[in-house]
Amino acid sequence: MHADVCKVLSNHVRLEILDLLRDGERSVSELIKKTGLSQANISQHLSLMKQKRVVVATRRGKNVFYKVSNPKIIRAFDLMRNVLRDRLRDELRFTNPLEGGKK
Repeated sequence: MHADVCKVLSNHVRLEILDLLRDGERSVSELIKKTGLSQANISQHLSLMKQKRVVVATRRGKNVFYKVSNPKIIRAFDLMRNVLRDRLRDELRFTNPLEGGKK
């Protein structure tokens, strides 16, 4: 299960979708508008995310709305983003002599 969730998080489009869903549910058409991707592309990513239980879908009339299945997924997303920011900051510090780092 861990590997399945990590697979979902290993794609930049799915990360963008998660970021858009962090504040609540959105319709497929909203996700298409916000990402600029095709309906087929968004649907493919959402299908995988739903299969791996990262998101859940609700149909209301003609619209399908998606939301994150568990708020801890967003916390994990944010934690990893912070780890990577720290790593980037450290790498820049060590490669930039003006910042007092080593070259």
